[in-house]
Amino acid sequence: MSEPTDRTPIVAAAAAAAVSAGEAAFHALSSQVGGHPGVLASEDGSLIVKESVARERAFYELLAQEDPRIAPLQPFVPLFYGTLRLEGRVHNTAALEPVPGVAAVDVEQGFMPASVVEDKDEFMSGEFSLLENVSSSFSKPNILDIKLGTILYDEDALPEKKARMIETAKNTTSLETGVRLTGFQVYDYSNGAHEVTPKSYGKSIKASELPEGIRRFFPLSSSSNIDTASAPEPVGIGLPRGLLLPIMRGIVADTLALRAALASTEVRAAAMSLLVVYEADWARAHAGLEEVNAAPAPASELGAASVPVPMASTSIGNDAAAGDADLEGSGYEEDVEDAEDEDEDEEEQHPPYVVKIIDFAHTRLVPGSGPDESVLKGLDTTISLFEGRIKEVECE
Repeated sequence: MSEPTDRTPIVAAAAAAAVSAGEAAFHALSSQVGGHPGVLASEDGSLIVKESVARERAFYELLAQEDPRIAPLQPFVPLFYGTLRLEGRVHNTAALEPVPGVAAVDVEQGFMPASVVEDKDEFMSGEFSLLENVSSSFSKPNILDIKLGTILYDEDALPEKKARMIETAKNTTSLETGVRLTGFQVYDYSNGAHEVTPKSYGKSIKASELPEGIRRFFPLSSSSNIDTASAPEPVGIGLPRGLLLPIMRGIVADTLALRAALASTEVRAAAMSLLVVYEADWARAHAGLEEVNAAPAPASELGAASVPVPMASTSIGNDAAAGDADLEGSGYEEDVEDAEDEDEDEEEQHPPYVVKIIDFAHTRLVPGSGPDESVLKGLDTTISLFEGRIKEVECE
């Protein structure tokens, strides 16, 4: 996995501070690119608060118990710190460590018995899940949310909702490919803000247009093939080739590890999403990649695939001559040194990318039924799209 350090104590401290401050400590999450609206973030951005459902809470609780049936998924799931009621009080968090809560779990039927979960949108409890915001450690996060699977409805859904979700899958890329681009954002240096591509884009495109969407999320900087004297600092959107390629290769490696983890578990995960975040800040991305290369993660942190990230043997300067030229002879090198100094001072390292799965409101155990082929198809499509973009960048 790409994350070089355990951020649990840092996030736990933020959780304690946020809870002490109450509701005033939270505001709308500015980096949300998919999912239901209304997600909140803590004042420092390290936590998110989202409306909670019983089945999703039970999933997080089983994961925290290190239940062997879903333990392979743990490296790919944001940390869970308990639940908040509307008045801002945390319940059953045991000093805000990511530990089990109190929702009942039916061992035989899955995360929650069908009778406990409402068929319609189940956001009725008045409780909110308190979760790690995996994008908070990034300076300029590029974020992609991909809805996974050809099946977007829970088997307990009302007939009307099931029919609606079947139509949605048919009318979008979901049924054919197992993926839908829910939304993404890419940082633009020209205006100092993120360029956001909304949910409507992913619903409007055809399967043949998915590569263009991935191309937009992984743009190659226009300065990649010009003399550095003409580009004294980052401009426009995208990373130079020497940064973009190792980041993309690492993302593919983590996605492959995630696929292996899901293939080893017997769950159904309708409407689950893949969340990909990578650093758009050139200096921070460079420093993060150097951290990954200098201190490879132990086997336990590499996911179910247990293979090192491909970039581990590829320094930034060795990727290509053009990639090397992208980064030298500009103010960029000083920025890298500043970023590294900041990391040392703060004793906190920043990953150049993360790959996670989110949205478990319709996730359940299905002992004896094998893995979720619907979701695996979506991951296979995603991996193919990412690998296709890597080949394009190598040739550009």
